[in-house]
Amino acid sequence: MKHVLVIEDNPDIAKLVSLHLQDIGASVQTAHNGSEGYQIANDKHFDLVVLDLMLPGMDGIEICKRLRAKTDYTPILMLTAKSTELDRILGLEIGADDYLTKPFSVRELMARVKAIFRRVDSLTSDIAADVQNKEAHNEHTLQVGDLCIDLNKHQVMLDNRTIELTAKEFDLLVHFAKRPGQVFTRNQLLDSVWGYGHDGYEHTVNSHINRLRAKIEKDPGNPQFILTVWGVGYKFAER
Repeated sequence: MKHVLVIEDNPDIAKLVSLHLQDIGASVQTAHNGSEGYQIANDKHFDLVVLDLMLPGMDGIEICKRLRAKTDYTPILMLTAKSTELDRILGLEIGADDYLTKPFSVRELMARVKAIFRRVDSLTSDIAADVQNKEAHNEHTLQVGDLCIDLNKHQVMLDNRTIELTAKEFDLLVHFAKRPGQVFTRNQLLDSVWGYGHDGYEHTVNSHINRLRAKIEKDPGNPQFILTVWGVGYKFAER
């Protein structure tokens, strides 16, 4: 059973979202105040947090930032009445897994929720496969030269230094590191890492790769890990 926290100050929307999550077998807890919602999310583990952007007490941006500072990773689906591209990108850049603008259809909401669950389950399956096939340095670690990726802790080390990554930067790095030498287009990366509903946001891939290179490459202008395949996309260097 999936455990979901809905942080939404509009009781009608909170009830609607909760009922449909329960219809797919999820256990749902609700909070109508940002500070209360963050406290609940901080005290318990959830498989998903459905988070409104505009909240009394503590807004959704601040909640998202604080949850992303924790070692325990929780997927976040952000809801907002704002619809500008800037607001959408902001929500994704600070670590939200997906973004839905009000008013939204229940069908689209559930499609987004199920897509997040599938991505998380797929990542869990990938970890299990890595352990079974002895491809990891240990049961939860990917080691590529001086780069060490801890899948459980969502932690990256380079030359024994901790590298601070956002949630999406980490997901993107893991996606590459698990498939060395495989070339991906920007659209393929959007579909695999960002998931449902991000068509037309190829520039988001570019910005994330640029930031990743700035953090993990000794010389970002001459990368050793994430390589550009001109006219196609990107690939991770073969081990």
